[in-house]
Amino acid sequence: MRHPILISLSLAGAVVLTACGNQSGDTQVNRALRDVNVVDETNLNDVMLTVGDPNEAVNYFARASENDPGRIDLMRGLATSLVRAQRPADAIPAWEAVVAHPEATLDDSVDLADAQIRDNQWDAAEVTLDSVPPTHETYKRYRLEAMIADSNQEWDNADSFYETAAGLTTQPAGVFNNWGFSKLTRGDYAGAERLFSDAIRQDSSLFTAKNNLVLARGAQRKYDLPVIQMTQIERAQLLYTLALSAIKQNDVTIGRGLLREAIDTHPQHFEAAVRSLRALEDNVTN
Repeated sequence: MRHPILISLSLAGAVVLTACGNQSGDTQVNRALRDVNVVDETNLNDVMLTVGDPNEAVNYFARASENDPGRIDLMRGLATSLVRAQRPADAIPAWEAVVAHPEATLDDSVDLADAQIRDNQWDAAEVTLDSVPPTHETYKRYRLEAMIADSNQEWDNADSFYETAAGLTTQPAGVFNNWGFSKLTRGDYAGAERLFSDAIRQDSSLFTAKNNLVLARGAQRKYDLPVIQMTQIERAQLLYTLALSAIKQNDVTIGRGLLREAIDTHPQHFEAAVRSLRALEDNVTN
């Protein structure tokens, strides 16, 4: 951040040195100063949209939009920050204002649909996406289309959209996980298992996919942990998930053993597993 300051100081010095110069020189200096300010502001906007605190970003873009109304980049920043701050109900009118702007793009409509889904406005999101031409083929658009198809139980459409979305990103782990969960809710446990495995191969740190994989295997009465990369804490948590799955299917003896293994595996005190085992044993005793 020091370089823009040094540039500004140098230019300010130039203003002093040329105070007696001609008007064109002053104009060039002023233009240079404006360019530096624009660069600094752009960098700050990027920081607020990525690493900044979401609530601070909301305040920043709200003030900036009030001071410079109609600037679509600031309007987008506000709408994006509201989503990041987990305020989708407030983000929807912000995105609607962006979409109504003369400089709006089709991506803005997709972002509006995303906010509507986050606020559980599925019908509105579907209408919004239907307004986007089918030629606008992006990863985010197809991921949202797949989620809407899921909500409508249009399974063939969902599968097609998930497959397309996965092909449009270099990081498809999240798509495979969502697709697998869709299969899980349909009762296609083997299909779900394959997709969760694909997600983990793409991103071995995705614990949600690991937990979902264990759920899919447990639903098929596969009570051994899959051969995947996991920490000791993750192993204990996955054993716990598998134990609950076994108990749910009345495989109580297996579930009890898995609970004990989870407790022994966890490097700290595993309160949830201890509590479940105690409740299970008390129920059997009674």
